[in-house]
Amino acid sequence: MGLLTTQLYIAKPTSLGFSDMALTTKWKLWQTRRDHSPLHINGSTVEIVKSTKFLGVHLAEDLTWSLNTSTITKKAQQRLYFLRRLRKAHLPPPILTTFYRGTIESILSSCITAWFGNCTASDRKSLQQVVRTAEKIIGVSLPTITDIYTTRKSNQHRG
Repeated sequence: MGLLTTQLYIAKPTSLGFSDMALTTKWKLWQTRRDHSPLHINGSTVEIVKSTKFLGVHLAEDLTWSLNTSTITKKAQQRLYFLRRLRKAHLPPPILTTFYRGTIESILSSCITAWFGNCTASDRKSLQQVVRTAEKIIGVSLPTITDIYTTRKSNQHRG
């Protein structure tokens, strides 16, 4: 008897266009197995990809969150430059904290309830490093990335 294998298909529309007055859609797909026959949706072959971005969250074919975390970390680290510039302009800590919350923490916590629970310890450490760096720049303590996740998760259950 053959082995039963499970395939994961995640597809999303990536572009829309008109062809012969009919709406056509290009789909992206990834799966856990590569030896398969092509998948067709509405007559179009589904493109196989290693990762895709959906609603601002990077989804990888292996269902890990490392790509998403590294992208978020990089984007937040780039914003730390502006926080440093504001500190050099001698802005007070409350203004710096407001800037941090609006430009850096918002990046770190984007869709956090969807992905943070399954992050690796290494991914969590890199996210927390951004928070620690911001604390040093501002000179005040800030909520940890785990505290942000816990707060968002509990707020999600209330509403």
